Amino acid sequence: MTSPRLLEVDNLTVCFSTSRGEVYGTDDVSFSLDHGETLGVVGESGSGKSVTATSLIGVHPPLTRVRTTGSAKLEGRDLLTMSEQELRAVRGAEIGYVFQDPLTALNPSLTVGHHLVETMLVHTDMNRSAARRRAAELLDLVGIPNSAGALDSYPDQFSGGMRQRVLVALAISCRPKLLIADEATTALDPTVQSQILALLRSLCRELSMAMIMITHDFGVIAATCDRVQVMYAGRIVERGPVADVLAHPGHPYTAGLLRLAPRFELNHHHRLHPIPGRAPTVIRPQPGCRFAPRCELADDRCEREVPPLSADAAHTHACWRSSAELAAFTEDRTAE
Repeated sequence: MTSPRLLEVDNLTVCFSTSRGEVYGTDDVSFSLDHGETLGVVGESGSGKSVTATSLIGVHPPLTRVRTTGSAKLEGRDLLTMSEQELRAVRGAEIGYVFQDPLTALNPSLTVGHHLVETMLVHTDMNRSAARRRAAELLDLVGIPNSAGALDSYPDQFSGGMRQRVLVALAISCRPKLLIADEATTALDPTVQSQILALLRSLCRELSMAMIMITHDFGVIAATCDRVQVMYAGRIVERGPVADVLAHPGHPYTAGLLRLAPRFELNHHHRLHPIPGRAPTVIRPQPGCRFAPRCELADDRCEREVPPLSADAAHTHACWRSSAELAAFTEDRTAE
């Protein structure tokens, strides 16, 4: 009997109640993740990346009515049917989460050591003395100098990059099976971003963790991930091995995102091609492909019928246009 995959998400739909009706944060999202694998999730703001991730740990905006359907199984246990008490035991212990903004994720009135020690006291059988020693080891592991002294410092005494390292230390403090990095390097300068990405890669190897890397930056995906899934308006529109998707995008939205990435070559200037329009807020599902209003290749069928996303192929995309048509169009646009 084979052991279950680390994470299996099937038909995840998350809706938020608003005065205008239910807003779809995600719509029929399915994917899986194996032990030790890194999955990238990329797309514009509002595409459903963070909603997918926060649904796994049961965290939603306060004072918001949420309707969630589908399943999200961590080693066979459905996270979506767990009680709040059961989810508290999973958060931190089995799923670590690195948030985008350490200033809001860390309590400014508590020392860095307090954050780390209390987390380990809740989720492990360590006593306070052992937890403090482990906290100093974690700060040293993520590259914070004078780790023993740093335990008694407050978050506002650290730079942005150091605070982000504290969040990483906090997320891995209980050796979780899955680490979710939600736009964890967006606000950092390129040098610090590179250091944090290298740190996350090395920690996943050393601790045998799987990771979900949420970002809008294909450069981050290329540097850290094994597979990538592209999301648009709450749906997955393309997924596959990173090298395949980057070299041969199969969906016009993926190709559009790649054309937005700046390339710097000596004595040659590349024109950036912005995607026209903006991503929709999905109040109620509409017929056809949601990207059709912004797609330069869309035809009548795209507006009438929802293109399927194969569950079997390693690299698949939800588009009625053939890969050859998209490749020819992309080549023409790139040559401009």
